[in-house]
Amino acid sequence: MEAEFWQARWASNQIGFHLPEVNPYLQRYWPQLGLAGGAKVLVPLCGKSLDLVWLASQGYRVMGVELSEQAVEAFFSEQGLVPQIIRRGAFKVYQTSLVEVWCGDFFALDPQAVVDCSGLYDRAALIALPPLMRVQYTERLNELLARGCKGLLITLDYDQVQKAGPPFAVGDDEVRVLLGEHWALDALEARDILSESPRFVQGGVTRLEERVYRLTKA
Repeated sequence: MEAEFWQARWASNQIGFHLPEVNPYLQRYWPQLGLAGGAKVLVPLCGKSLDLVWLASQGYRVMGVELSEQAVEAFFSEQGLVPQIIRRGAFKVYQTSLVEVWCGDFFALDPQAVVDCSGLYDRAALIALPPLMRVQYTERLNELLARGCKGLLITLDYDQVQKAGPPFAVGDDEVRVLLGEHWALDALEARDILSESPRFVQGGVTRLEERVYRLTKA
């Protein structure tokens, strides 16, 4: 997926991936990670997610990364926040006291930028990427995040032949291949959500499963 694809999706408001509420899995399982108060949490490909606000409300420092400047500006505008904007290398960084969003290409992040991130939250990054980019993305996570980092990963699994992504199908086997060497993986929940997903039903999908994983960097 080239940058232009996502820019076009935001420009045309084709953002069915955006949830108008805080993700219930985040609320249910994040406290189980046991991250210290004030820990910094990396949220790749964050869009304008309300999950950023929820994490901040729980006392965490939040570092979102988002390619679309339109999405970043919409997030701060919709939350009534006025960020300080600074330039850091290839990124335009929008900062408030608890939430900062780095606008730019996730793959261009310098390790120094995330050196103090001890948390990771991925609801819409891995499943937004086609197969080769999923490999590159997880390799980059391995390079950027330190041992002991804890996080949540949420995936979708369905027959990719029945419907083109994004969001893409990422099965349990692939998750374990991509992350198993460097992360301890605990499957927390798997749920059939086809009846709640009319867009997938209309697209001809006959099985749709959402999975939640707890991650710990080894």
